[in-house]
Amino acid sequence: MTGITKITGATRAVRMMGMAEITSETRTMRMTGATNVTTVRRARLQNLLSLFVLLVVSTASILPAYPGFRVSPLFRDNMVIQRDTSVEVWGEADKGKRVTVVFNGQVMKAKADKSGRWAVSLSTMSHGGPYSMEISCGDSTLQISNILVGDVWFCSGQSNMVWPVSKSNNAEQEIAAATYPNIRSFNVGRNIAFAPATDLQGQWEVCSPETVGDFSAVAYFFAREVHRETGIPIGIVNASWGGTEIEPWISEPAFASLPPDLKDHYSYTPETSPDSIKLRLDRGESLPEKIAPNAYPSVLYNGMVYPFIRFPITGVIWYQGENNAHAGRSADYYALFPCLIRDWRKQWGYDFPFYWVQLASYKPESALPEESDWAELRDAQHQTLSLPHTGEAVTIDIGAANDVHPRNKQDVGYRLALNALNKVYGKNVLYSGPVFRSMNVDNGKVILDFDHVGSGLMAKNKYGYLQGFSIAGPDKQFVWAQAYINENNQVVVFNPQVPHPVFVRYAWSNNPGDANLFNKEGLPASPFQAERPVDAGEANKAPAELASACEANLENIFKEFILIDDEALLPDYFRAMVYLDCGCKTPYFRERYSKYSVDENSNH
Repeated sequence: MTGITKITGATRAVRMMGMAEITSETRTMRMTGATNVTTVRRARLQNLLSLFVLLVVSTASILPAYPGFRVSPLFRDNMVIQRDTSVEVWGEADKGKRVTVVFNGQVMKAKADKSGRWAVSLSTMSHGGPYSMEISCGDSTLQISNILVGDVWFCSGQSNMVWPVSKSNNAEQEIAAATYPNIRSFNVGRNIAFAPATDLQGQWEVCSPETVGDFSAVAYFFAREVHRETGIPIGIVNASWGGTEIEPWISEPAFASLPPDLKDHYSYTPETSPDSIKLRLDRGESLPEKIAPNAYPSVLYNGMVYPFIRFPITGVIWYQGENNAHAGRSADYYALFPCLIRDWRKQWGYDFPFYWVQLASYKPESALPEESDWAELRDAQHQTLSLPHTGEAVTIDIGAANDVHPRNKQDVGYRLALNALNKVYGKNVLYSGPVFRSMNVDNGKVILDFDHVGSGLMAKNKYGYLQGFSIAGPDKQFVWAQAYINENNQVVVFNPQVPHPVFVRYAWSNNPGDANLFNKEGLPASPFQAERPVDAGEANKAPAELASACEANLENIFKEFILIDDEALLPDYFRAMVYLDCGCKTPYFRERYSKYSVDENSNH
């Protein structure tokens, strides 16, 4: 029976209790003259269901039958054990008690120490299974069945990692086709903890149409692609909590090492300070009601990550950042995100692969170039690729303006899997879209070179021209720019208003919906910003000498279109100025047309 712990003695007692109930119920029915077969069957089914619930509750409450004997809840039916490394099995028992673990031809023994802790280490195994494990202590034996040896991926973040298959695109078809018995999922129960926890809630489930609806969609589609391409059993451990910021996922020592300005947004009273709460817990008091996970750093690391650091994993996939962007602290992510990665690797004891989802587009599109918390956070994510063994799935093309939860989780999981297939499994696949490499300026035009161009760059729209680029001169006043792909697989960006470009941006907004630079393999370019060095002569110029290109070219532009001297065409004039992000900011416009509204829907 999947997910139920079988313990000799305890199970027998429960079975006897259940049989007594069924026998008693049947006897009562006979005495009352209830001879209808359907009624009898319904009563038996109801009693079997009661027995099932009783068995689950009983085994959970008496695990194990021998007082003091306990096995980590990770080790249960349907689990996946990490291949190609030694794996620790651990638990608790009375001091001095001996524990024996039998698995896949290995027999390992341990004795509980003075604190009642015991552990054995299984030798390295190749992928395979299913196997059974037997753990015994005294008269108690725990049988764990249907175990696979494969790759375990730890999956974490906020609501987009929580998001289930049942709410994703084509959910009905995806669920019906989800017969993958060699994919297993462990959904970790939510837990806020003010000290590293040793216990956890959750159970392993075999992937099937009956179970997959509750799997993390990103984790499932990632696991499915990896399993299809490699044949290796995949376990996904989903430790996620919607609406959470990154700080609660960082361990206390790592968070304490950060600069003060990254911690000063926390505000406590003497009664609500972390130290005060820890003292209350030490006195045996319960946690205050309704503690929000974002109210304190490290509490989700303690409750939902720390219990796994003894459990070997292949790597991590991560989908988080929306809440930090919402909070207006995107700049902090440049330090917080690499801190988390280094921290988790230190806790596990090795530099495992760490792949993440760059935030998708969200909120209404901007008419003009502007600063953006979401763009800044994406950049912070992208810059973290400087850490070794990292990878990024760009999703700028699959977001939704009115929904922070894009339903297309298939492409998200697929793009994460491309990173793993190339970097972990050695598959010859392109795992990234174009990534900015360098910038040069030639005769007023910005020339951009990219890595990961694959078989070539492409503009993904029916018109065949690039969108989403903006440039600026030394004044940093960004305007939209034209762009095209040249014969050398370079992108050329320009705007006559900016004869001396210094800065360039691509897809730099909350929702750069029109950004369309891809490689021909269909992977989108990562948003970026770049600048060329400003020489000493430019840097020393007085502000008046650095008049914007918009100011310098405005008169010629509008004279060319014969707009300035024909007031009947003023609505078009205004539309042009809005598009160019320049007119209403210039003295020329203010002096000549200040009497007019800049509302394109108005004739006044």
